[in-house]
Amino acid sequence: MSPSSPSSPSSPTSPSRRLIDVEDDLEAINTHYQAEHWSDGLPMVPPTLERVNRMLNQCPGHAQDIVAHLAPAFGPATLELIAVNAVMAGCPPELMPVLVAAVKALAQPAFNLQAVQATTNPVAVWVLVNGPLAQNLGFNAGVNCLGEGTVANATLGRAVRLLMRNVGGALPGEMDRATHGQPGRMSFCCAENVTHSPWESFHQERGFDKDESVVSVVAVEGTMNMNSHSKDALELLRIFALTMIHPPSNEYTHGGEPFLMLSPEHAHILASAGLSKSDVKAHLWQMSKMPAHYMGRRDFERLQVSRQAELGELGPDDLLPITVSPKEIQLVVAGGAGTHTVYLPCFGNSRAVSVRFKVGSS
Repeated sequence: MSPSSPSSPSSPTSPSRRLIDVEDDLEAINTHYQAEHWSDGLPMVPPTLERVNRMLNQCPGHAQDIVAHLAPAFGPATLELIAVNAVMAGCPPELMPVLVAAVKALAQPAFNLQAVQATTNPVAVWVLVNGPLAQNLGFNAGVNCLGEGTVANATLGRAVRLLMRNVGGALPGEMDRATHGQPGRMSFCCAENVTHSPWESFHQERGFDKDESVVSVVAVEGTMNMNSHSKDALELLRIFALTMIHPPSNEYTHGGEPFLMLSPEHAHILASAGLSKSDVKAHLWQMSKMPAHYMGRRDFERLQVSRQAELGELGPDDLLPITVSPKEIQLVVAGGAGTHTVYLPCFGNSRAVSVRFKVGSS
């Protein structure tokens, strides 16, 4: 590798450019990155000056401009460091503005990155892309949208995770204390399938215009497939709600923000029954109430502390709502054909954050 190749910093405390001289051999380069703890364990693309500059050319501003400080180390995410990690993740240059917006979202207080990064929970950051640029940039919203095979999905999700460790300083076993982690911590990204949705999009619900392009970050504990061939809307909602009920849940403990990724088929069954998104949320909120005695004793004690102001004194037979109100249950339509919907339980102590982005002259 050329001596004029910027490195990703081994310490998140300095945004300054540092050049390293490594043997011009991909195996040697990746061995070096592993030794420096810059790698997620997969092969990296060397961030040469040429590649980094191609990334930087996609955004206004100077290389050392700080976009945000990322917890828990509160390292400065400069445009250059974002570009370096984007290159290492394999991002095409045109994804740079999306990544910059995602970094801004990560740093918002409502997202609570400090807790997300340092917890023993397996929480991962799901990156959701909305708006016309999602399709233009090649994000997959259809078949296998959470799986492999799409460059935009795979590399943007990976770049977000690399920035969380290389700038945020959350290295596994150090600041990152996840007991198990999960595969979504490697890359977790898709777009919403608005073409096949019967409702307004997720970003429109959040106050953005239909023609605006938006990236959202969501802290989720994992995915649960719900395979139901039911054609009855209320029966379908009952099945979903029963899946949402699980006693060892951060959502019930703290009052969360659960997401359901509805397949187009399930979404149209619900919409054909005359149900709006608000109707679906109201039904799920009521149906997913859980008896307090389902929880372990110590977990119930934690809940009483966390939600006392909201729920008051609780007894073992009281019914616990999964969220403070129905509107905090979130619905996204994505995926291809099939009778599957994905439940994405949230971290509990975090709220999704959405940021608008533009590409080129858009």
